[in-house]
Amino acid sequence: MLIDYEMLAGLFGNGSYEQLRSSHKGWVEEYLGNGAKERQDEWTSSIAVGSKSFVETIKERLGFKAIGRDIQGGDGAYQLRESAALYGAHFKAEKRVIGPENTYFWDLRIE
Repeated sequence: MLIDYEMLAGLFGNGSYEQLRSSHKGWVEEYLGNGAKERQDEWTSSIAVGSKSFVETIKERLGFKAIGRDIQGGDGAYQLRESAALYGAHFKAEKRVIGPENTYFWDLRIE
């Protein structure tokens, strides 16, 4: 990921990269507070997060790399991520005794 830190610092009203780093550290410490915060899945499991147009643009730019990934969300907060699939959804359970059809007898001759 490439970030123009000078522009980002200006957007946040910081004069320099060091001031931005200091502010960011303070925001993180304030947010985490007593440690009761939990992981936010939309940020940690998504390829892109933002407005619908931003996420659509990222998906388009990824081209074939975005195959199998869907835009999810609403109310101005969208994510590009893989669809959740249930474990074992493609396999039917087979509960039975292993029978002779799974057996192969070798023609072994011990001399």
